[in-house]
Amino acid sequence: MRAPSRLPVAQHGRQATRGPVAAVLRLLAIGLCVVLVAGVTVGAIAFERLRAGLERNTVALPGQSDEAVPTIGPYSGAVNLLLVGSDTRNGQKGHYGENPGSTLNDVNILLHISEDHRKATVLSLPRDLYVSRPACTNPDTAEQLPAASGVKINSILEFGGLGCVRDTVADLTGIQIPFVAMITFDGVVEMSNAVGGVPVCVAERIDDDYTQLHLSKGEHVLEGTDALKFLRTRHGVGDGSDLTRISSQQVFLSSLVRTMKSTSTLTDVTKLYGLAVAAAQSMRLSTSLASPDTMVSIARAGASIPLSQFVLVQYPTVLSGDGVVPNESAAKTLMDAVRADKTLRLSKKQVGATDGKGSVVRGGSESASPSASASPSSSASPSSSADDGVDLPETVVGQTVEQQTCTVGNDLGRR
Repeated sequence: MRAPSRLPVAQHGRQATRGPVAAVLRLLAIGLCVVLVAGVTVGAIAFERLRAGLERNTVALPGQSDEAVPTIGPYSGAVNLLLVGSDTRNGQKGHYGENPGSTLNDVNILLHISEDHRKATVLSLPRDLYVSRPACTNPDTAEQLPAASGVKINSILEFGGLGCVRDTVADLTGIQIPFVAMITFDGVVEMSNAVGGVPVCVAERIDDDYTQLHLSKGEHVLEGTDALKFLRTRHGVGDGSDLTRISSQQVFLSSLVRTMKSTSTLTDVTKLYGLAVAAAQSMRLSTSLASPDTMVSIARAGASIPLSQFVLVQYPTVLSGDGVVPNESAAKTLMDAVRADKTLRLSKKQVGATDGKGSVVRGGSESASPSASASPSSSASPSSSADDGVDLPETVVGQTVEQQTCTVGNDLGRR
């Protein structure tokens, strides 16, 4: 079968082999033990080197001042963090096909953790979403960019820099975003290695020659380049659109959170510092985030969130030309609820901007929608109540981390 009309593709982060990462984690654990038990300076020197590495790989956001670094306890208050995935091939160790010469922010994911650390929302913004871009300055060229409307969100990084992406998402969602991380293809490879792989369920076989991803029906543990291929594939899932790819990516992300919770990673400071090392080596971080203590503190803020209150959704849109525009009514309902830290209740029937399904509930049919459970969950947040909840419209597509979902593959990517 031939692929449908092309949209640009979604991507991610920076590479390393598993051996060096594992060695770093082991050395870090040894250093922590030495510091705690013997009180010598070796561990302190290691952390100073880590901090120095972070400082070399950070970016200052406009209007951002230095803030006191929190302790390694859970971060105090709400957390808003933007993860940007770029398709750039510049400086990449791996080979990821022909270099398009672009630096697009094809992945834009906003994480919001509520003030009381009992709820979290992972909001994916489609790369072909037309938005209004605020005035900003490109940090690489010092070029002043005037405010503009009708701009595709994935073009903003290349022309306005990471700070401009942050400001655009903040204006669109009405949420202030102090923390930003950018990851490239190499970084996705390295981070998936660092967590030891992620199990994903495939409901229908994936055959995508564009990303060289071929997965049979069933469960697969993905890490390294295989994890990157899975997150990148668009032609091989759903109806071949970026919107159904987002649903497939949520299968990966929800499994990642379940894996980290089941292994107590979010409460194990040693493991978290190990991941902080990997993140420092594989991402570009805002100065507000470029501290191991800050990264560990944010991760610990998510440790107490029940799986049923960890909701992954995509920003609601409608088709327009060669892209999508906000579904204003649905977006207002969703973002008002997120900003107010309400409990999000997904519709049982979900209708996205396209007819395709990128994921299904495990054991369900291809026509099923991954929606919120109709019955109260045993892991429901004790702070949640009927008065606290908001019923989202059916045009808000997503799932909870508690739900076991599978990617719907296809052969639209065969060439």
